[in-house]
Amino acid sequence: MSLLLRSLSRAFLAQRGTNFSKMSRNLSFNTLNVTVPKPFIYHVELNRPQKLNAQTVEMWVELKHCFDELNLDPNCRVILLSGSGKMFTAGLDFKAAMEHSVEINEEEDVARKAKLLRQAIAKGQDAFTSFESCNKPVLAAVHSACIGAGVSLITAADVRYCTKDAWFQVKEVLLGMACDVGALQRLSKVVGADGIVREICYTGRKIEAVEAEKIGLISKVFNDKESMMASVMEVAETIAGNSPVAVQGTKNSLVFSRDHSVQDGLTHIAVHNQGMLQSEDFINGVMALAMKQTDIKYSKL
Repeated sequence: MSLLLRSLSRAFLAQRGTNFSKMSRNLSFNTLNVTVPKPFIYHVELNRPQKLNAQTVEMWVELKHCFDELNLDPNCRVILLSGSGKMFTAGLDFKAAMEHSVEINEEEDVARKAKLLRQAIAKGQDAFTSFESCNKPVLAAVHSACIGAGVSLITAADVRYCTKDAWFQVKEVLLGMACDVGALQRLSKVVGADGIVREICYTGRKIEAVEAEKIGLISKVFNDKESMMASVMEVAETIAGNSPVAVQGTKNSLVFSRDHSVQDGLTHIAVHNQGMLQSEDFINGVMALAMKQTDIKYSKL
C-alpha cells in the first residue's frame, strides 16, 4: 500500500508540470547539431552540409559520444536523426579518407598498416552500434541521397522514414571493397529477404524510395522533408509520452531477441520484468487505463 501511495503522490506532482528548464548541458560538436525541439525529444542532425554530410572519422567519434551521452540523459526519451542541407549523407568522405590513408601508408609493415585500418573501421562500427546500445528509440528521417556508410548508419536506427525523392545505395562494392561498418550485418535483419539484400549489396544499384518502402527498409514515404519531419516529430512525441521504463525495456528486449533464440529472449524479458513490474510506471499505467486517463506524465528515468 505504501508503494501505491508513493506512486500516486509522484504521479500527482508530475502532472502539475515538469520543469524542462534544467535540460542537460548542450552537446556541442563540429559535425553534428543537437537540439531539443520538444520535451524529452532530442534532434541530432548530421551537420556537414557543405560536404553533403559525408562521414569522417571525426563524425563517427562524435556520433558515438553523442549517443552514449543521450543514453544516460534522463531528459532524453527519443532521438530524431536527420541530415542538414541538400542530402542526408553522401557516405564516406573519401578526401578525408585518402588523407588518413597517407598516414597509414607511412608504415611499411603490413601488420602495422592493418592495425591502423582496423582502428579506423572500428570507429565507424562503434558509432552506429551506439544507436542500438542507446536505450532511447532512434528515428531516422532521410531526404535525398543515403549512400554507402549512410545505409550502415540508418540500419542501426529503430525506425526509418524518407522523402519520395530519397534513394539508397550500398555502393562499396563499386569501389572494390566490402562494406565494413554495418550494412552487411544489419540490412538483412531489417529487410528480411536475404536474396534481395544480396542482390543490392552485390550489384551496388540504387534503391528508390518506393522500393525501399516495399522491401521494409523504410516505414513510410513522404512528399517532402517538411512533412516528413512534422510527422516523425508526432511519432517521437507519442513515444516520449509513454513510460520510459516501458519503452526502454521494450527496445532492450527487441535488440537482444533479434540476435538470440526465442527462449533466450523470453528468459531475458522475464528477468527484466521481475524488477520492472514493481516500478511506479506500471502502477500508474494500469491506474490510468482503469480510469481512462490519457494525460499521464511519467517521471524521468
